[in-house]
Amino acid sequence: MAKEPKHHQLESKRKRLTWILGVSGLCILFYILGAWRIQLLPLGCDVGSPAAGDGQSSSSSLSSASLDFESHHQVEINNSGGTQSFPPCDMSYSEYTPCQDPVRARKFDRNMLKYRERHCPTKDELLLCLIPAPPKYKNPFKWPQSREYAWYDNIPHKELSIEKAVQNWIQVEGDRFRFPGGGTMFPRGADAYIDDINELIPLTGGTIRTAIDTGCGVASWGAYLLKRDILAMSFAPRDTHEAQVQFALERGVPAMIGVLASQRMPYPARAFDMAHCSRCLIPWNAYDGLFLLEVDRVLRPGGYWILSGPPIRWKKYWRGWERTQEDLKQEQDAIEDVATRLCWKKVIEKGDLAIWQKPINHIRCVESRKLIKTPHICKSDNPDTAWYRDMETCITPLPDVRDSEEVAGGALEKWPKRAFSVPPRISSGSLPGITAQNFQEDNELWKDRVGHYKQIINGLHQGRYRNVMDMNAYLGGFAAALLKYHVWVMNVLPANSNQDTLGVIYERGFIGTYHDWCEAFSTYPRTYDLIHASNVFSIYQDRCDITHILLEIDRILRPEGTAIFRDTVEVLVKIQSITDGMRWNSQIMDHESGPFNPEKILVAVKSYWTGEANPKPH
Repeated sequence: MAKEPKHHQLESKRKRLTWILGVSGLCILFYILGAWRIQLLPLGCDVGSPAAGDGQSSSSSLSSASLDFESHHQVEINNSGGTQSFPPCDMSYSEYTPCQDPVRARKFDRNMLKYRERHCPTKDELLLCLIPAPPKYKNPFKWPQSREYAWYDNIPHKELSIEKAVQNWIQVEGDRFRFPGGGTMFPRGADAYIDDINELIPLTGGTIRTAIDTGCGVASWGAYLLKRDILAMSFAPRDTHEAQVQFALERGVPAMIGVLASQRMPYPARAFDMAHCSRCLIPWNAYDGLFLLEVDRVLRPGGYWILSGPPIRWKKYWRGWERTQEDLKQEQDAIEDVATRLCWKKVIEKGDLAIWQKPINHIRCVESRKLIKTPHICKSDNPDTAWYRDMETCITPLPDVRDSEEVAGGALEKWPKRAFSVPPRISSGSLPGITAQNFQEDNELWKDRVGHYKQIINGLHQGRYRNVMDMNAYLGGFAAALLKYHVWVMNVLPANSNQDTLGVIYERGFIGTYHDWCEAFSTYPRTYDLIHASNVFSIYQDRCDITHILLEIDRILRPEGTAIFRDTVEVLVKIQSITDGMRWNSQIMDHESGPFNPEKILVAVKSYWTGEANPKPH
């Protein structure tokens, strides 16, 4: 048989190779073009508003182009029905806090301040309207200017400036409030007061990073700790002093509505390096020391408790406090007794300050139970459980240690190294399925994602955002990736999560809370600039109506604030159909890894609008 000539063989091979290369090249070209088309779309639909605190408009924008999935993906998700428009609520709801509503609170038991705890509306009481901003609402001042100033029209309450005038909490200056940094027990200002504390315990150096301020006032203590790299959770009830927590958040300082009453604070055990009470009016010696037992639960081993105000230094102040010397001495003796039974060590009492320290482990505390019978060490389940969980009159146990010099639960690195070191809860293996490698991979993942967010939303690096919330924080990777920006993050762990990782977030030096998103969050309206929701609606779509979750996001998001949703296409399409009726501007965008990832991103901006000065009745 005759063989095919060599030049014909070469020609045949050349044609096949050319065909293969051509097809491959076309595939690569179309993939690149598809990804490039999405990545280069700028965010571009301006939303007008009055000038921000620095005199510049802080409008966000979205691209006019968007991805259309409507005809290809249909799914049933628990919501109120088809696309609907939501009307404004009456102006009387401008500062509505659904689960801390003073009107509803009157129906509940006043014993132990139970009426000030969370009492949420029933399903039939939920509002299907948008909470209005005050008529002359302006974008808040940027940080750090916001620490000293807030617009009067945003929180039109002069009560504190009158009631606390002598104590220098807050002053009205024309169209704005000024916060001189004063407080009941720090007339020289919060900065000088913190310097006094620093002379007694080490606030600098990175050992102390997280703090809780019970009965925080307008949160000046937390505001001035920030420049020392200490992040404080300011915590106060919605009470007769109008809008304390609202003022704190308007200043750009972390805060929540809350009260020490009958239930645990919504934080894990061993969360805070320091706890503080400056004339917070909490009866620390009452109910067998129940409130100090709760402080002990949330304090880290070796953490400090600081008390100023009654009864400390009662010999000097008893006349001004309008109490007898005997009464004040008895109260201080009772507090000292509870602290001793908690195995705390009194570090110092100097001037107006008294400071105690929690032991680093419970070896000696367990031995002392032979002499001190109460309170006993709790035998109950997980001490981190804190969502609608009653307090207990027993000492929360610390993890076991081998010797008296070992820190229970593991020692922490100093800040800022602490943020990226493997947290003890992970390195000890106490969280099944989460390893040091998972932790490092999560950090890298969120570093890439936040880098992408910087490209698709305006102002992240320009100070536009200050108060940030992560609705499903997991290990705190999102907050860690934002460290180089002038923001703080409220890391929320859904109360029904399969794994309780909020303790990890605190071990990293961040703050957060447990929450069930089928209910309203413990904050005032318009208190967050940026809200991040990664796979939140996939978690809740079978548990409650997602329309109400989105209305809650609208309540707590500032006008012109931004929300970022990450989820499946089906869920995002449904979210967008609801936010369209909430006056939001939104766009579904591809995942940062490209168009072939099934997860997508919805970026939405709440439009600027306000209520009427004289609203008409509905």
